Amino acid sequence: MGSPQGPMSTFAPGDSILESSFGERLALAGDSMSRWMGWRLRLLVLAALIGCLGLFLLAREMASLPRIDASWRASMNDQVELAKASDPALAPMVGQVLVAVQADGRTVEIRDSLTLQRSARWVIDDEARARHHLLHEQLDDVLSQPAVQLVFAGGRSALVQTAPRGFAGLPVMYWLLCSLALLLYLVAMVVLLAKPNGRNLLYALLVVSQAGNLIFIAIESTLDLALPVRVANLDLPLRIGFDLVTAAAIVHAAALHPRRLPHAAVIAVLAWLGAFGLTALVSLGALPLGWWWVQGAVLVYGLAMVALMSWSYQIEPHPFATVLRRIGLVTLATWLLLTAALAAAVAHPGVHLNIASVGSMVWYVFFASLLLLVPFLSRSQQIMREFSMLAAVSTVATSLDLLFVAVFSLGQFASLTLALFVSLAVYSGARQWILNQLMGSNMLTTERMFEQLYRIAREVEVHPERTAMLLSELLRELFEPMEVVIAERSVGATRVSGDGSTLMIPVPSLGGETVQQSGSIVIRFANRGRRLFTFEDARLTARVVEQLRRAVAFDKAVEQGRSEERARLAQDLHDDIGARLLTLMYKAQSPEMEEYVRHTLQDLKTLTRGLAAPNHRLSHAAAEWKADLTQRLTAAHVQLEWTFESDEDILLTVVQWSALTRVLRELVSNAIAHARATRVEVSLVLRKDRLDLQVLDNGEGRNPRAWSHGLGLGGVRKRVKQLGGEVEWRELSPRGIGCRVTIRELSSRA
Repeated sequence: MGSPQGPMSTFAPGDSILESSFGERLALAGDSMSRWMGWRLRLLVLAALIGCLGLFLLAREMASLPRIDASWRASMNDQVELAKASDPALAPMVGQVLVAVQADGRTVEIRDSLTLQRSARWVIDDEARARHHLLHEQLDDVLSQPAVQLVFAGGRSALVQTAPRGFAGLPVMYWLLCSLALLLYLVAMVVLLAKPNGRNLLYALLVVSQAGNLIFIAIESTLDLALPVRVANLDLPLRIGFDLVTAAAIVHAAALHPRRLPHAAVIAVLAWLGAFGLTALVSLGALPLGWWWVQGAVLVYGLAMVALMSWSYQIEPHPFATVLRRIGLVTLATWLLLTAALAAAVAHPGVHLNIASVGSMVWYVFFASLLLLVPFLSRSQQIMREFSMLAAVSTVATSLDLLFVAVFSLGQFASLTLALFVSLAVYSGARQWILNQLMGSNMLTTERMFEQLYRIAREVEVHPERTAMLLSELLRELFEPMEVVIAERSVGATRVSGDGSTLMIPVPSLGGETVQQSGSIVIRFANRGRRLFTFEDARLTARVVEQLRRAVAFDKAVEQGRSEERARLAQDLHDDIGARLLTLMYKAQSPEMEEYVRHTLQDLKTLTRGLAAPNHRLSHAAAEWKADLTQRLTAAHVQLEWTFESDEDILLTVVQWSALTRVLRELVSNAIAHARATRVEVSLVLRKDRLDLQVLDNGEGRNPRAWSHGLGLGGVRKRVKQLGGEVEWRELSPRGIGCRVTIRELSSRA
């Protein structure tokens, strides 16, 4: 990779920098590419049908399961309490503690609220996890009977009938979570089928794993007293497997994207071996403190991903690595907060139950939403920023609420109010800093932008062949990229590459029909590699180019108007003042008067000829200046020594020609009228686009620092400043005054 400040290079037409994404190759393929997309579209439709059919079959299975039409809650004493019942036989028991469930001669004792724990995944203690599994197996067997006897504390009991819940009995949360899981699955299929490769396969694998987590959470949201035995048997190994497979896939992907790291294969093998080994050991109960091992492993995998992204960024400052590192840090922080809340609530089973059900669901929805947005970072970065901020604040607020209840034993209202206050306070204080980190700073102000646009427009008007180079300089200031490349291959319109690292801009034709531009400007790694290019950047660039086009057109129109006005003034001066001077010359009373008027008429002709011409060659202008000065100095009996050197015969605009003409005349007039000089030396030198004009005399002038600058000398300073130059006077030895005018980059100021 070239240096950010290094010279720009030109790539061959087939350089891969213009084919860095699948979408760009699609645009170049024609009919065969359409057929190529066709079978992928059919596969996508098939995958969507399979996903919808799977969800329908799952919903039908859940709707057919027998249930008791009642809802339960954990009491303050860690017991199961009837919260609400629609069955008339149970209505008198609302608020009573359930102690047993009987059916067909079998009895299942309910000793605590463990039965309400929706998933064994969030049961921390190993013994409690085993008892949770056994309890749900027994309850599922009992509740499958058509009639069930519920025994409450105090010896009271009620005989109730079980019945399928039906589709209408499935809660709203079930449908929402299933819909999100289906969306995740479809996005994974789109990404995989659009560009089948190892990285996209890893993305599809981790997304499908999280879709599986959401499906289990959706099933658990239907829980009354027990999970179906088939779900209970699969819940722990699959939920642990989904989490660890996701973590391993993330580490594997980090070793491959945005660039393949050294020893990527070794990193991937270690990650997958760890994930599969830990899943097997915890699922079989062969590893004590299994929950802590899983939580710690996910945290370690996350830190490894962040470290790999940092390593990748050091090798090549790709903005995707920075974005993923930030996402990883936010996700890890919320995961750590959830883990801490669950651990702190162990002594309070009711609080732990709420954290395990609500907190975990919020985290998984937050993580799934981030996964949905990852493939579209360059297209939806603004939406992602706002959504991520909202989701992160919601996740933090929920986790803090549950943590305050667990640690400080606060009431529900007090803990929720405090959690919201803390979260909003942190959000308000850190929002601008976080957005600056996500967006990157933009050092080019609006005022500076307009200055640059105007300068480039003027330069492009004079040198249209430099359009690509000048526009590249503007884009470098606007986006602060790591690389700016002028490529020979053209693109149809400004666009962002698939991964958001590259922005491609067609070189516009701003010089009119006479100069047709081709090629494109390719800029990579915005904000020194700290952020991705987005569609908003592409639109901004297109607007900048359009404003530049308008500025050039406006400047040309203004210059055309000026030229027409100068031509009209020159014609009027020639026809009116010139005719009068000619008449006055013929009616002169003395030869001296006739000669003076003749010289004035010659000056007028020079002026009108200069005004009428749109531009002047420097050599032609120098010849006219020499002739004019020779005539004036000869008439004043002053000797002229003229020197002219130039390494390039550049074109002077009317403004430059007029200003230099008047500066020369004023300086020579001062030497004649005020200094009473007998010799004047004029030196005009142009080298490397730097103009040096010197006028030296041997007159009586002294101490130029003490001069009062009236209209004459003030006019000289004003005209030189108008040309972007500098002027200085100095006293010569033994006598005389020297004036030096320096104008750097004369042609670029045209």
